[in-house]
Amino acid sequence: MSRHDGGVSRRAFLGGTLGGIAAGALVGFVGADSAQGSAPVAGGTDPTLQYPFYGQAHPAGVATPPQRHCLFMTFDLTTTDASALQSLLARWSAAFDVLMAGHELGTADPDRPHAVPTDTGEATDLGPNGLTLTLGLGPGVFDDRFGLAARKPAKFDHLPALPSDQLQDALTGGDLSIQACADDPQVAFHAVRDLSRLARGVAVTRWTVMGFGRASAGQGQTTPRNLLGFKDGTRNIRSDADLGQFVWHDGQDQAWMKGGTYQVARKIHMHVENWDTDRIEDQERVFGRDKRSGAPLTGTGEFDTPDFAKTDASGARVIDPQAHVALAAHENNGGLKILRRSYNFTDGMDETGQIDAGLLFLAYMKDPAQFVTLQTRLGSSDALNEYISHVGSGVFAVPPTPERGHFIGEALFQ
Repeated sequence: MSRHDGGVSRRAFLGGTLGGIAAGALVGFVGADSAQGSAPVAGGTDPTLQYPFYGQAHPAGVATPPQRHCLFMTFDLTTTDASALQSLLARWSAAFDVLMAGHELGTADPDRPHAVPTDTGEATDLGPNGLTLTLGLGPGVFDDRFGLAARKPAKFDHLPALPSDQLQDALTGGDLSIQACADDPQVAFHAVRDLSRLARGVAVTRWTVMGFGRASAGQGQTTPRNLLGFKDGTRNIRSDADLGQFVWHDGQDQAWMKGGTYQVARKIHMHVENWDTDRIEDQERVFGRDKRSGAPLTGTGEFDTPDFAKTDASGARVIDPQAHVALAAHENNGGLKILRRSYNFTDGMDETGQIDAGLLFLAYMKDPAQFVTLQTRLGSSDALNEYISHVGSGVFAVPPTPERGHFIGEALFQ
């Protein structure tokens, strides 16, 4: 199938003629300027906090200061029609703009009593709450179904098997991903629920994780803690220079990706019962940090640079070479960094009666090989591996944000 067959015209996109629920999303809102609203405040909980969708240098929800909650969902495409995929991306783009502005997709209570609501209604009057929506395209989008093979970036493919992987098929892969982050969990849930409705007949849900208690810090934010009780993301990327060097795609391989990035999602189960019986000295050895302050074992403050060569009186390294901080440090990986945007999760109890909880690991980078390099080292010898299992995984290309009147990934079909 040619990329040009059955294309969605801009007239159809702007005029709301895509039909069904999508038309309700476009009517009355496609002309709204969602760039207006409260100025973003790092880590804020103001329900009026609003981030713009259209016309940004980079996708929202990547370098945006992490909100308190996240709903991450992947989808499998059920169509082989390129025009249907275009229509979905167009509908979702229009809906992203509406939802991030804190509006409903049409109406939750139509005047006609027998009409089906075009919005599910559970976020009515809640406000935008800093909602960001981030779309990813899986490697399968570039197979022979849609005629997009020539548009596939050379460095983009399914992740290879990695040491310590215990992946479950039901929690792995996906053609599309949506990351909804907000300071109100109901706002994030509402967004993904209504976006899933727009996808009916084109895509179905594959796997999902509801995250809470952000487990990574952004600019201007204090460092949160993971469910093992340690500060997580102390050395996360914070500067624009590092974002440019390690996160944003330069478009040299595929021009349509310029300003975008790659997303890696991992569902990491934590064996919290085992961890909770371990001695504090061993917990700190595993991480290479003080549990209360977050300081490296060679320092006194959280942001002190770890001294990986420092030894104690017996000649042993103060920071175990197999400690998590040692294996993940950019000093020990040729300067390599990734942008973390992780969240804690819990799914109640597992089939053995143990707590089903852990980390929704989300990370962004300009080349998926950055993650593969780091995880190969960590998966091979990280002392933390005794207490965690990587059970879910996916990798996605995140296109740049479109200008108003266009849609995410439009350049793929031109």
